[in-house]
Amino acid sequence: MTGQSPLQPGPARDLGLYRLAVRTLTGAPEPVAACPVCRSELGLPRFGIEGVESRVLVCPTCGLGRLHPMLDSDALARLYPDEYYGEPGTKFQPLIERMVRFVGERHITFLSRGLRPGARILDVGCGRGVILSALADRGFEVHGVEISAEAARGADPRAEIRIASRLADAGYAPESFDEIIIWHVLEHLADPRGALEEAHRILKPGGRLIVAVPNFSSLQARFTGAAWFHLDLPRHLYHFPLAALRRLLDDVGYSVGPAYHFSLRQNPFGWIQSVLNRFPSLPRNSLYTLLHRRSPEEPRPPIGLRARLWFWLIVATPPALVATGIATLLRSGGSVHVVATR
Repeated sequence: MTGQSPLQPGPARDLGLYRLAVRTLTGAPEPVAACPVCRSELGLPRFGIEGVESRVLVCPTCGLGRLHPMLDSDALARLYPDEYYGEPGTKFQPLIERMVRFVGERHITFLSRGLRPGARILDVGCGRGVILSALADRGFEVHGVEISAEAARGADPRAEIRIASRLADAGYAPESFDEIIIWHVLEHLADPRGALEEAHRILKPGGRLIVAVPNFSSLQARFTGAAWFHLDLPRHLYHFPLAALRRLLDDVGYSVGPAYHFSLRQNPFGWIQSVLNRFPSLPRNSLYTLLHRRSPEEPRPPIGLRARLWFWLIVATPPALVATGIATLLRSGGSVHVVATR
């Protein structure tokens, strides 16, 4: 541990956050604020984060992981500097960016399945609007909510995007949307229950909610432990096992439908980077850092490290795809998305 907090006042460095060491903790249950899923007031220490006072505690009743103590609003804002979102409309190196967009567009068929022409869709945490652009191409009326104007810069002009710190602050009328998408955003929110309650309020009767999160109970998470890429500490404030997510949705009032365990965008890379994070000779999340589009002042990794990382990416991709397939068959994907209706 360095003792130097990445959350100190001043500009944040996104790629520095990705490199923070994570260690496994053990200990007796500690008193915490009521769990947003089951209301238990105990938490078991699980992970510590380099330079950050807060730790990940796990609810002994429902298995939800959470950052404790919770960060204040100023500290949370420092977790998302401009480079987290990339240049306008981009986040990764050009080749990777094209692959991300290709895979992203392919799952639009899933998101739009069964919707009437012109249906109103809201993407919570819409970021660069990749999903919204593809949905607009199919004739849907697209809306987005984003906490950061910088994040939405470069988004498709056909999307009506509101900037708000919480979904409830975006000011939507009741029963406004046919579908709401919360795609790998819920784990970033300080009040996930409140966000799901507000989504329920602004969904039309029979409207559909699609929520995607990293699966804290997955084979990938259990196998790689503190090395798991999708921990993304301290940005991920909550860590949802699938059962806890389904329980929360049910408690808020949704009719909870099927869960899907296959994600070509998330799960194979999650395997590769998580396993590489177990190598002491490689900086944590260094492959992701290499593929990320850096700001001009960000130094490039040494050429020897770059060569090693590209080698491992090529070599590890086939077994990662196999591992993804096995985890899918076992209903234990590294990320999972759940469909629920109002």
